Amino acid sequence: MKMRHLLIAAAAGGLLVSGPALADEGDPVRGAQLAETCLGCHAVEGLRNAYPSYRVPKLGGQTETYLFNAMLAYRDGMRAHPTMRAQASSLSEEEMRDIAAFFAQPKQ
Repeated sequence: MKMRHLLIAAAAGGLLVSGPALADEGDPVRGAQLAETCLGCHAVEGLRNAYPSYRVPKLGGQTETYLFNAMLAYRDGMRAHPTMRAQASSLSEEEMRDIAAFFAQPKQ
């Protein structure tokens, strides 16, 4: 009986950790329209930011859940990057889901 309770608690904890990204899937077609400004940096192979110097990550092929949660983290200040925070702060959660669905497609 104790093991059963542990398994139930672990399963419930897993649902909580995965967060709001489980609620809805985004619309990749709408996301393609919304992601136009994102593509200028995140779709260019080998792009480097001038200062501080770092590689801009290519987002195509990342999971929808990861991308959505990353945008939430920028919006909420849990990830520090001024441009990304400004971008994410201007989006609704539905728009974030749509952008994440677009970039999660294999050919982005």
